[in-house]
Amino acid sequence: MIGADGLSPAVIKEADAALNSHGLIKIRALVDDRQARDAMLHSLAEELSAAPIQHIGKLLVLWRPMLAKEKKVDEDRKPGPREVKILKQTRPGQRPEVKILKVMGNQRLTPGGKIKRAKKPTQRSVKKTGAR
Repeated sequence: MIGADGLSPAVIKEADAALNSHGLIKIRALVDDRQARDAMLHSLAEELSAAPIQHIGKLLVLWRPMLAKEKKVDEDRKPGPREVKILKQTRPGQRPEVKILKVMGNQRLTPGGKIKRAKKPTQRSVKKTGAR
């Protein structure tokens, strides 16, 4: 909101922070003069390198494209739970029953639609394999 002080550095700083986080913002100007509001809109757009979108009454709308956020990738992270839809036929001629199951990372889904724990690889005895 732009008050009686006009475009103060605090207003510009807050508008810049809002554009960084949202991209499209509305600012209410409490100035009665239309030309003054229009000048505020264009000076804000120029200072913040944003596009002036609208000026309706005392509402000013600014837009600036948002920067792409970097996603942190953790290679040690294992897959989390996932939701699986299972269609189960009840009777011929009727719609199949839909079940949504949550399958955890250490579980697997059998062809029959049941959830079982994942099989661990069995350890082989060194003596039985003959490896030395």
